[in-house]
Order: sequence, then C-alpha cells, then structure tokens
Amino acid sequence: MADPPPASTGTRRGRLVRRGPWLVLGLVALFLLIQLVPYRVRNHPVGAEPNWDSPRTRELAVAACFDCHSNQTRRYWYEQIAPISWWITNHVDNGRAALNFSECRSGGEGLGEAGETINERSMPPRYYTWLRLHSGARLDATERRELADGLAATARRGCR
Repeated sequence: MADPPPASTGTRRGRLVRRGPWLVLGLVALFLLIQLVPYRVRNHPVGAEPNWDSPRTRELAVAACFDCHSNQTRRYWYEQIAPISWWITNHVDNGRAALNFSECRSGGEGLGEAGETINERSMPPRYYTWLRLHSGARLDATERRELADGLAATARRGCR
C-alpha cells in the first residue's frame, strides 16, 4: 500500500500548514499597524457645567453619565487599544453630541430628555455597567429617580 503524499505537495491542508506562520505574522502586523490610527477619546477643556440643583445630582451624573456625556471622560488602558478604542471613541462622540455636561448651553437643553432616558432605563446602557470599572454607573430605582428628578430641576436652572 502506498504512503499518502506529504502535506507540502499542494493539498489544502499542506498549503495551510505552510502559510500558517505567515498568516499569524500578517495578523500581528495588521494589529500593530491599526494602533497607529489616532482615533482615541480626547478631553477638551470644560466650558460651562449646568447650574446643578444639588451636589447629589452632580454626584449621580458623574458616576453614571460623565464618561460619555462630558469632557471629563475617564480613560482606561484597554480603551486605548484599537479597534476597541475606535468603538469607545465613536460611542463617546455620539454621547457628547446628544448631551455634554461640560458644554452647557443656555436653558440646559437636553437635560430634561436625559431624565426621561434614565427613567426608561435606556441610559446608562447595560453593556457599560458590565465591567467592574463602571460599577458606579449601576443605579438602583431610588438613584434613578433622584437623578432624573435632579436633571429636570437642573434643566430649569439653566447654565452657570
């Protein structure tokens, strides 16, 4: 009985075995190259914060909202690695566009709607609170109500 042909003679498995190290090297090189794309979260100077109705409202907003809705975003090491950094940066850019506590506009626009999204449990997003680093953003029912009511009261007070 004849021996099977060696793996390197053109069989599909043989080609994969020969190209495997090059494929891994290519993927590593691609991963390193995408780190050079400068799309990361940047914090800009704080313009004007809302005229908070109470320190408690600001405390709850800092814990649950500021990482995506202010120019005071905390950045963790894993958020600096592409492609995760791209997803985080896009998320923060969208959050700041919707409401930015660091760039309060006259009349406190957006704060009233923020209270509604908190009551509807669509903010903060569930995936944001999965990590222990963001565990302070997990609000119980009382804290949710406090924050929503506080944001509504703050919206009536406007900006500083």
